[in-house]
Amino acid sequence: MAIHDVAKLETTIFHVERVVEVTDAQSRLWGLVKANDVLLLVAVGDVVAGVDLAKVSAADVRANEASRTVTVRLPAPEIVSATLDERATRVYRRSTELLAARNEQLEGEARRTAEAQMRKVAIDEGILDRARVSAESTVRALLRPLGYDHVDIDWGDRG
Repeated sequence: MAIHDVAKLETTIFHVERVVEVTDAQSRLWGLVKANDVLLLVAVGDVVAGVDLAKVSAADVRANEASRTVTVRLPAPEIVSATLDERATRVYRRSTELLAARNEQLEGEARRTAEAQMRKVAIDEGILDRARVSAESTVRALLRPLGYDHVDIDWGDRG
């Protein structure tokens, strides 16, 4: 058992559905016959993006009490997780040809492929930009009640 402290500000969730086909192409009878083991997976899951606040140090926060201004330098948004919904994800079709050996690792490979595709789709659709906007809004909402009228956000990946 292990316990870890985390300081992730999860700001954006993308719900993704993908259809993934994986094939194990096999060669039989000294290469004379080709046989396939094919799995079609309907994958449903969520990709979560946010900011790791554990990367914010005291040097990243500058407050000016006189002007009631605070500047916070945040690390770049990142993908926090990409997980499949086990209740909704299912094998749609499995086809093992007569001379093919059933590859028991095929479903695991399809699930890993689906998670990677979900992550890529979310990034391509702008999840990190949305996470950045949402993180700025959340940090401002947290700091304004502390008496800061002006909250400026700088990003570590933007110079």
